[in-house]
Amino acid sequence: MNRLNALLTTVAVLVVANPAFAQDAINLKNADNLGLVSIGAALAIGLAALGGAMGQGRAAAAALEGIARNPSASEKVFTPFLLGLALIESLVLLAFLVAAGILGPLSGKV
Repeated sequence: MNRLNALLTTVAVLVVANPAFAQDAINLKNADNLGLVSIGAALAIGLAALGGAMGQGRAAAAALEGIARNPSASEKVFTPFLLGLALIESLVLLAFLVAAGILGPLSGKV
């Protein structure tokens, strides 16, 4: 099952990434691209939030399962768990900054 998920993810990334890289550069003097760029930035944030939420959910489930199996290891599990959650959240914030950076030069074109 994991190999199937990895294969489907790889195919989806390759299918979606090729058309995205094939397009011309954004013309900042033309406001016609603003809608498409805004949709792209919104999709980037949405996918980052979805992936971050799924990652945090899996991390929390694994940590709680480990604590439930061995309650005496809760001190050893807690710090790496919080560190993992912070790193996952930092990736979501990075995607937000990238999307804001894309929309920054276009904000005065509306």
